[in-house]
Amino acid sequence: MYELHTTRQIEFADTDMAGIVHFSRFFVFMETAEHEFLTALGITVHFDYQGRRIGWPRVAASCQYRSPARLGDVLDLLVRVKRKGRSSLTWAITIRCGERLIAEGELSTICCALDGPTLEPIPIPPFLADQIEEAPKEVES
Repeated sequence: MYELHTTRQIEFADTDMAGIVHFSRFFVFMETAEHEFLTALGITVHFDYQGRRIGWPRVAASCQYRSPARLGDVLDLLVRVKRKGRSSLTWAITIRCGERLIAEGELSTICCALDGPTLEPIPIPPFLADQIEEAPKEVES
């Protein structure tokens, strides 16, 4: 699997005093789409594997805003695996409202064991790595 499509309706709490979606909410939308991708693979953002607690801390996050979204809009989110490393994933997220491009973002994460005093980067577990593919270059936005 290399992509997942989901939707999100804009709620009042997502908007600012100008009535448009506050820039910070797009990071919440992108993270939610990432979590839905992981759920589709049978895990959550934190899961147990071989007696260890595993998670996906962020190493980078960015968003380019293209057009405003407003209360009641239904956003289409397409999350894709842009890069898959031995222990890392970079997600590319495209957000649209109908045909209108709203935002494009990226999240870079590292698979880590969370149960020690520090975060320990580890290889993506094989059962999961086998299910994740990089998106073909022709489908990247």
